[in-house]
Amino acid sequence: MAPRERVDRRTISIHCAGCRTLLYRYQKGGRGGLVKCFVERIVSDFTHGDLKCHECGQAFARERMISGRPAHKIIQGKVYTRGMSRK
Repeated sequence: MAPRERVDRRTISIHCAGCRTLLYRYQKGGRGGLVKCFVERIVSDFTHGDLKCHECGQAFARERMISGRPAHKIIQGKVYTRGMSRK
């Protein structure tokens, strides 16, 4: 299966909800909320790769395989985003 190509991708910032630390810069496609982050779309990773905030130590995601691709399943309420368009 070929990966989807989206024209409407935009780069968003994902921050820790507890301490406001920048965790990722991510290329988001679509208009829905942030549920998962596919690993190949992460532009900049500011964590140590253990899916925990490097400042406060709070876990913000879990590793999953979604549609045969590695992804980080976001724990809702643990992160907030900037750069999401509200249409």
